[in-house]
Amino acid sequence: MRVLVTGAAGFIGYHVAQYLLARGDEVVGLDSMSDYYDVSLKQARLARLEGQTGFSFVKLDLADRAAMEELFEREKFPRVVHLAAQAGVRYSIENPHAYVESNLVGFMHVLEGCRHHDVEHLVYASSSSVYGANTRMPFSVHHNVDHPLSMYAATKKANELMAHVYSNLYGLPTTGLRFFTVYGPYGRPDMALFLFTRKILAGEPIDVYNYGDHRRDFTYIDDIVEGVVRTLDRVAEPNAEWNGESPDPGTSKAPYRVYNIGNHEPVELLRYIEIIEKCLGRKAEKNLLPMQPGDVPDTFADVDALIRDVHYRPSTPIEEGVERFIEWYLDYYGIEPRG
Repeated sequence: MRVLVTGAAGFIGYHVAQYLLARGDEVVGLDSMSDYYDVSLKQARLARLEGQTGFSFVKLDLADRAAMEELFEREKFPRVVHLAAQAGVRYSIENPHAYVESNLVGFMHVLEGCRHHDVEHLVYASSSSVYGANTRMPFSVHHNVDHPLSMYAATKKANELMAHVYSNLYGLPTTGLRFFTVYGPYGRPDMALFLFTRKILAGEPIDVYNYGDHRRDFTYIDDIVEGVVRTLDRVAEPNAEWNGESPDPGTSKAPYRVYNIGNHEPVELLRYIEIIEKCLGRKAEKNLLPMQPGDVPDTFADVDALIRDVHYRPSTPIEEGVERFIEWYLDYYGIEPRG
């Protein structure tokens, strides 16, 4: 296949592009190379992709309507994996306009490109943050998610709604994936594992919010990629049993699907920190703080629908995943391991 992967220099996009190239697909990678976090890390990911047969790169801002229209007209992609977005719950409180431009305007341009150029299947990134004020566990795609707690979460919920409109009006098959706390090599520097590792190695205290009373459904990047590609290969279809009197939010009479993609085994944050400490051979000094605005105490993914439809089942234990990240981190930054 020929696949457009947006956010190809990002954490998940890079790994998805690697997987698709390894199996023989042709990948056009799009990224704006924004400076939300260290651009050199994005450049390092991109450099690993650009040396591979079948990969080409386009530097482009999703919000540039004319350029996006020209890209879709020129390339005629059969399938699209849309992973580019302005990420971060806390940053969305400081700079909400960035989320409107990238996550709403940019997504609109992707949808229009898919609509006008007969894309067979659009797979796009949603987020576990859409569950917002929900407290019923595990989080299910069949639950209502109308109470987001951050602008980031609101834009991701809006993406799902926008996708449904295009599936309904134009028959565009769309699949949204609600990611649950993804971690692994080449991960984002603003995520907990990266931040904790850097600060522990530097002998600095780590900020532990909600006094450590968090549980997260940490999901290793290889498991995420497996789920993304399996859903890409299974084009979304209408649910013949869908009923408007008792509507199922996860499906539709249109070719539309939403799935959770998580590990289905939430881990206490303090346990997560213990695993990092063990891998580094160092203890962390913890700065215990209250809950941050827009954050949620727990995440826990019900992945039964994904197991049923694409036989997705995460397989990487948290201990193994963290160890792989630490090995990558020490090698990437040229740090000698202890012992």
